Amino acid sequence: MPRRSLIAFLSLASTLHIAVADAVFNWPDPLLSTLDDALYRPLFSAASTFALNCGPRDNSTIAAQWLRLAYHDAATYDVTTGLGGLDASIAYEYTRPQNPGAGMLESLVDFAVSPNEYVGMADFIAMGAINAVIGCGGPIIPFRGGRVDATEAGPATVPEPQQDLATHTAKFAAQGFNATEMISLIACGHSLGGVRKVDFPLVVTEDVSTGVQTFTPPPTVNQTVGFDNTLVHEYLDGTTQDVLVVGSNITTRSDLRIFSSDNNVTMNQLADLNTFNEVCVDLIGRMINTVPSSVTLTDNIEPFDFKVWNTLLFPQGGSLAFLATLRIIENGLTGTVTMFWASRSDSGSPCPPSGCSVPSFQVSPAESSFLATLKGVPSFNLHSFNASIDLVSSISHFWFEVDNNDGSAPFVVDNNGKNYTIDQDVVLFDPRRSSFTIAGQFIVVGVKDPATDINVTALSTVSGSSPIPMPSNTVLQLKLDTAHPPADGYTFYTAPLPDAVLSNTIHATVNGTAYSEWVPFLSAPGV
Repeated sequence: MPRRSLIAFLSLASTLHIAVADAVFNWPDPLLSTLDDALYRPLFSAASTFALNCGPRDNSTIAAQWLRLAYHDAATYDVTTGLGGLDASIAYEYTRPQNPGAGMLESLVDFAVSPNEYVGMADFIAMGAINAVIGCGGPIIPFRGGRVDATEAGPATVPEPQQDLATHTAKFAAQGFNATEMISLIACGHSLGGVRKVDFPLVVTEDVSTGVQTFTPPPTVNQTVGFDNTLVHEYLDGTTQDVLVVGSNITTRSDLRIFSSDNNVTMNQLADLNTFNEVCVDLIGRMINTVPSSVTLTDNIEPFDFKVWNTLLFPQGGSLAFLATLRIIENGLTGTVTMFWASRSDSGSPCPPSGCSVPSFQVSPAESSFLATLKGVPSFNLHSFNASIDLVSSISHFWFEVDNNDGSAPFVVDNNGKNYTIDQDVVLFDPRRSSFTIAGQFIVVGVKDPATDINVTALSTVSGSSPIPMPSNTVLQLKLDTAHPPADGYTFYTAPLPDAVLSNTIHATVNGTAYSEWVPFLSAPGV
């Protein structure tokens, strides 16, 4: 299948020391679909916009809080056991003395409404670190997904400023970073934020009117807070305000001990901005990719072109309504897209050998995230389709033909040659009969007749809340829906949804056969 290349984007530091391939999206893939949306479409991850322009919070910045949260989460890793790392265990650890600050819980709450059954809190904490860096003008850090959330706290291994150099070196070594990398990672992290007196009274001992001593000076009228190597230059030229270097409490001058531990060799190298960016991309990338040895991350996730999204199949008015959207990266062309499908049964099929077809009824623009624009994606076009499928012959798979109307030959989009397959039409989520409004939330599922032995449940993922804002799963038992009588060869089952539901997976056993269907919360019409 012909596939257009993304516009090339050259960052100062976008290459890891170890090359990782880009992930390929094969529909359906709830993990990659969710992560792509969260990374590249602000509609699906409102939190990603919070860190733009180093937005302030708690006399610090949201970006600094997110980057700190990610490190404190990853700091539980142990290279000898392969346990710990960035696994969202910080949700059970943020009240420890080594994790002070309101920003810990606030940051967790920032991400609490984003996970679903397939993507956990840990992936969103990792995304937060990436958005923190670019939101303050720093380089792009590649993202890989698939982290697994912990269910309990990890060991108390976060370095603390009063500890000596040997202890810090040993703790970073346990996390997989040598002494040189320890210096660099701290310089990268401390390019943002500062130390709040309320959290570290033994560190910030002076009378600070703002309550916080920033690692680098606050911005002036003509300057903005940024992710850069200002901290490095100020350290080397003796003008630094980093309280962990020049604070009156000698015991807590941890940055001074660490930065000077190799006679400033590393800090002098980081004085070059290109080197600083390259090193920070590598080390922060390694930090967020530090996961338990039992976890395998995806390849790098770049914006997917020709992404099928928001598919729905349900009975309506004597046929099966099939809704689908093909998301295409904006390329400046006025393309025409046609959707084709093949019948599940040849008997009585109205489709010709080439397949039934329908043009898109609507093309609407969709905003791209700041990260997507940095990668050369100005926006997306959503080509929407509404097909009426014969109830008897049904649908087995679908595909698209794209004509860019620029003189080039039309080409087929068919799930990388595998077709977009509709596995079954026996158990179908019904968005028109369901409700996702403040007036009431309930889910309705249609089960194809005839069926005598039926059990329908839904695994609902629910947003967490304080004191532990971790998502949880609950099983709902769907019962016969008396408000919706049988229609179009389907009988309907329903259950009320819990508050703060994030996604659902329908599970049903019908006449001894198991079926399942994932229902992202936002796939309901009008939501």
